Amino acid sequence: MKLIPIISALILAAGSVATAQAPAMTHAVSSEENSPKYIRSYLEILDKGDVLGTSSWGVVAVRADGDTIVSFNGKRKLVPASNVKLLTTGLALNELGPDFRFRTTLAYSGKIEGGALKGDLYIVGGGDPTLGSKDSIAIATETLFSSWKSMLAKAGINRIDGRIIGDGRFFDGPIEKDSWSYQDIGTYYGAGGDALCFYRNVLDIRVSAGTAVGEPVNVVPEYPELPWMEYSNVARTSAKGTGDKLFLFNTDLAPVAQMRGTFAIDRKPKKEECSNKFGAMTMAMYFCNYLKWRGLPVSGGYADIDYAGNVRSFISKAGDAAVASDSLSVIGHAESPSLKRIAYMTNWRSDNFYAETMLRMISRTRKGSADYAVCKLAETEAFRRLGLDASAVQLTDGSGLSRDNFVSPEFFCSFLRKMMDTKVFGDYVETLAQPGYRYYEPRLKGEPETLRSRIRYKSGSMDGVRCFSGYVIPSEGSKEDTIVFSVMINNCTAPSWKVLPLMDKIIALIAACN
Repeated sequence: MKLIPIISALILAAGSVATAQAPAMTHAVSSEENSPKYIRSYLEILDKGDVLGTSSWGVVAVRADGDTIVSFNGKRKLVPASNVKLLTTGLALNELGPDFRFRTTLAYSGKIEGGALKGDLYIVGGGDPTLGSKDSIAIATETLFSSWKSMLAKAGINRIDGRIIGDGRFFDGPIEKDSWSYQDIGTYYGAGGDALCFYRNVLDIRVSAGTAVGEPVNVVPEYPELPWMEYSNVARTSAKGTGDKLFLFNTDLAPVAQMRGTFAIDRKPKKEECSNKFGAMTMAMYFCNYLKWRGLPVSGGYADIDYAGNVRSFISKAGDAAVASDSLSVIGHAESPSLKRIAYMTNWRSDNFYAETMLRMISRTRKGSADYAVCKLAETEAFRRLGLDASAVQLTDGSGLSRDNFVSPEFFCSFLRKMMDTKVFGDYVETLAQPGYRYYEPRLKGEPETLRSRIRYKSGSMDGVRCFSGYVIPSEGSKEDTIVFSVMINNCTAPSWKVLPLMDKIIALIAACN
């Protein structure tokens, strides 16, 4: 199996824009450095240096045929951050298939009489993470809502004497992992969600500094509108040079949110991307408003279903104690983009929300539950089907946001090798990034294009953590000549501008070995 056609297809898919953005070459790995012995010596020097000497880190590079190029602390279990997405997307493609599509269903309770629905219209989520998103892969919201309205017309519904209810119960359990940081769950990357979302459950908030240090920060929620939310703001303007340290604190237990922290007086106004814990409610409201604006009245407004299975509106308390109906008549379905397109966006953008959805869908499909406790079991079984021993890792989520995840460089390399033997490898490798292009423009900037173009990998980062894992595909040869590698650094207090060039050098040395 030749891998060069895969790379050629990737380069063509990237298009002329990516080519134009490729950084200029400044130097290359020398022939003296092109050896496993030199790599090992280089790692040992770094291990005694000022930047990595006090860190916990490991490096493994192995050829697809099993020949080890270097293993430096290879069995050490480290926090992988977003490198977890390599595992999640690979398992999802292998377990669900690259052409899998999430399904959203329109259904109703009650009955239809004389053009009126005497009951509630349910938007039953099936996990589609792209609903209401502005991603290029997503169906435009206007187009989606128009198709849903057409379904209602075909069913003979021109009036709803009831509510529109957002139903995300297909994914049971809490909407976020309990080991996520308290600060993170208020951000867009810690949004979480059940099986029905809107706009990736992101809340855009416009912020700007006050007129003087100590004055309140100006905080204006923008999109989507959440009329049921009660906002408070205790954030204060701080001195020059103190940056943006704003955090929104919120929960799905109650419709309240508070902005806390500081925003430097010299910072320009900006859009903060925070989390919306009521994705199903938001979807129901926006579709309800769409129908009303287009002449289809909805008498009962909108609602969602809470963790206990009760319908809640936050607007009218009359129905909030009612138990959601499980006896529904289906009107129609809408399907998401293909899983391979979602996986591509997940890895290139490092999208936590998409990654969590994929993990929970694997669990829902295989085990009948999307609760995080069950997800762990489903993931363990999926690793086993690949021929991997999951006892060698500890994973608690699908995105890597939790610091309770522990994976060794050796396990990442084992997983990447196993993926090469799957039917979905071609789709999988296309989800990985190339240094020098989209989101990875600064990486390996000084290396020649002939080297950079053969690397496909994924980054992972959080405070004190920097990781890169992936493939080096040979310039000539066969599948067995491919190198899989993982470079993981934890507990590092050095700034990124010191750490990342060292990681680039390590990866370049590994890539030069084939």
